[in-house]
Amino acid sequence: MTKPSFLRESVVPVLTVLAVLVAFWYVAALFMNHSMVVAEAQLKGLAFTPSETWLRSWALDKPLLPAPHQVIAELWRSTAGLSVTSKRSLVYHGWVTLSATLLGFLLGTLLGILLAIGIVHQKVMDKSLMPWIIASQTVPILAVAPMLIVVLNAIGISGLLPKALISTYLSFFPVAVGMVKGLRSPEAIHLDLMRTYNADDFQVFTKLRWPASVPFLFASLKVGIAISLIGAIVGELPTGAIAGLGARLLFGSYYGQTIQIWAALFAAAFLAGLLVLVVGWSERLVMHLMGARPERRAG
Repeated sequence: MTKPSFLRESVVPVLTVLAVLVAFWYVAALFMNHSMVVAEAQLKGLAFTPSETWLRSWALDKPLLPAPHQVIAELWRSTAGLSVTSKRSLVYHGWVTLSATLLGFLLGTLLGILLAIGIVHQKVMDKSLMPWIIASQTVPILAVAPMLIVVLNAIGISGLLPKALISTYLSFFPVAVGMVKGLRSPEAIHLDLMRTYNADDFQVFTKLRWPASVPFLFASLKVGIAISLIGAIVGELPTGAIAGLGARLLFGSYYGQTIQIWAALFAAAFLAGLLVLVVGWSERLVMHLMGARPERRAG
């Protein structure tokens, strides 16, 4: 694919959609905040021209919907404008949430892989565990998180681990389901060939099932890492945490700091995107080491 073609087919559509969303956001902020400006003017006895009234809708300290430039300014102030060790820095809060995310993701990945291996090789586990694994995800995480936090605090476990366990609860499911499908993906003719070579179950697993499941694993990991971050943030909400993106969202809601809330939301979205990119880079590296050929784009 040539460079102009890449720009036309990939970059331009993305920028177009982004421009439309930003424009819609500005219009929505204008109309949602207009009544607040009018009420503020009446309360303080101020007189604004119609144009000033509308423009002030993009400059309120505590708007219903902050304008994009306000969120960007808050993101810059909370990251580049502060020391990373400051309790007001989004980098500091992001690291706290990231720690719980990575620990929960690691535990969830290991649990998902072990469950998948057991389900594929043991019919009893397939019949007994798989329905419960699926049913576990029907319970809302907002209902599970407070109960888990209370139980763990009662036995003296607090801090990072409870949040990580909530991330584990969310992230093990896509890994388990994806790996079950991946480990079962080899065709019957390939399994028969391994049996012809007198391969035992361990050799079939290491030489055939595991390599075949790697693409499924990384597809599941991309979902798992993103949902682990959600679990870590949700785990911070009922704990009264004073650090983390979830705590930042909670404090913002307490004091009506909507700009702070939106800045924390965008920081979480950026962190999730970065984690997914890291998993994607890891996938390309692993597939290259396994000898997979890179895909070629048409054109």
